[in-house]
Amino acid sequence: MSSIIAIFLTGLCFLLLSPTCRGSKILVVPVDGSHWINMEVILQELHDRGHDITVLRSAKSWYINSNSSIYTSINITMLEDESDMNYYNTMLLNVMERRRVPTFIRTFYQQHLITSMLAQGHEILARATATMLDDPIFMKKMQDAKFDIILTDPALTIGVFLGSYLKLPMVFNVRWINSGEGHLTIAPSPVSYVPVSGSELHDQMDFLDRTKNMLHYFYSFIEQHFIINPAYSDVLQRHFPPGTDLISLELAADMWLVRTDFVFEFPRPTMPNVVYIGGFQCQKSHPLPVELEAFMQSSGEHGVVVMSLGTLVSAMPREATEAIAAAFAQLPQKVVWRFVGEKPSSLGNNTLLVDWLPQRDLLGHLKTRAFVAHGGTNGIYEAIYHGVPVLGLPLLFDQFDNLLRLKVRGAARVVEATSLTKENFLEALKDILETPSYHDSIQRLSRIHHDQPMSPMDTAIFWIEYVIRNKGAAHLQSAGFRLPWYSYFCLDVAVLITALIGAFVWASVFVCKLLCCRGSRRKIKSE
Repeated sequence: MSSIIAIFLTGLCFLLLSPTCRGSKILVVPVDGSHWINMEVILQELHDRGHDITVLRSAKSWYINSNSSIYTSINITMLEDESDMNYYNTMLLNVMERRRVPTFIRTFYQQHLITSMLAQGHEILARATATMLDDPIFMKKMQDAKFDIILTDPALTIGVFLGSYLKLPMVFNVRWINSGEGHLTIAPSPVSYVPVSGSELHDQMDFLDRTKNMLHYFYSFIEQHFIINPAYSDVLQRHFPPGTDLISLELAADMWLVRTDFVFEFPRPTMPNVVYIGGFQCQKSHPLPVELEAFMQSSGEHGVVVMSLGTLVSAMPREATEAIAAAFAQLPQKVVWRFVGEKPSSLGNNTLLVDWLPQRDLLGHLKTRAFVAHGGTNGIYEAIYHGVPVLGLPLLFDQFDNLLRLKVRGAARVVEATSLTKENFLEALKDILETPSYHDSIQRLSRIHHDQPMSPMDTAIFWIEYVIRNKGAAHLQSAGFRLPWYSYFCLDVAVLITALIGAFVWASVFVCKLLCCRGSRRKIKSE
């Protein structure tokens, strides 16, 4: 009994004496849409741990509620005030049209579309940032609130500017930043084996692939420095010290919580203040509603195929959705399909259309055999978490790169929306369902993903509170960010060494000539 009491008291002392920062004030500047789904999961955990959370949102927000039990919201001008979700539907159709061109150049066509979107988006964000920083009442309110930290998604820049202006410790919940993947901004990224965002390449590149990757790198550099950065020049000049640019503000962040890990991502260089939390939003499945559970059980030994392409499926051509429905009708499996739009005429009796589906709970169900997905990060990680092979139908943005990574690991097949027919979609479905290697590969990835000392969510919360406890994490930031480019690459040293070698060679030649001349003169005199 005495030993039990001693253990209990030891544990109690550990809890009381362990570092804590409960009750800290956290300012959150999120990105709307699917990014908010990720952010809200973290905010729920922070709220449960006793933190006071304030969220900045647009009055026209698509997903972020103004009233919540876990945070207080403040309305400001953001991207949603001047943008429309239908823009992405139009963009999807444009991307599909451009994917008809040869493989090597179609990624550049797609990137050009994204560049046009980024140019408009960053102009809107620059105006929103200026409106915010020029509002003395709002800024005084932010300063008087005495926040301990700012948590933001740098895919949109308002949080970066606000956190920098308020001089708050800054934590990024990040995958995408400015014009590409976050790693490409903060970590060394040799183009010989690190694929640039949008290139649709993997880390095993031949000469032609490396050429394409280098061209994408140059394109990204031009996009950042000549299209994105100029949008913020006025804001930077009026509110920040001379020489400040967008990238320097982003590199000053204390911690980068990157929504990926190396089960999914290709191995590459990283940095001390980069922490990997891929799959942090994933959870064990919960029981399904009674009607949906009955549908799942009715599939018998054949099981169920789950399909979700998000809301963008409403913009897909009618012939594509008809082909998908006709292919599903040929399967012995049952199908649960999240679908928005006019019901396909070729729909089979085995297919259930729903406006919304509990994706996590369906993917974790014992009857689920395959997942037809567009390749968003959330869906990819839920498939890895639950060990469900994927048939990919990429539509926009990072989805092509995401599905490529899963395909390279043998856990997915990819079908192009532009060339989709009933026959090729059905063949790919049957391949996924009947070939054991896909199931084996995704199960292996799932085992590796779960084999971690801490869960991704616990890791994220630990490092957020670490930054709060230590009032930043400047000791993890590389000095390389503060070097001019010629010093970073040691070009000044190379010039010095080259000059010294040149001087030595010149001096050696001069001495040799001098000695030879003296020898010749002596010989002439002796003769």
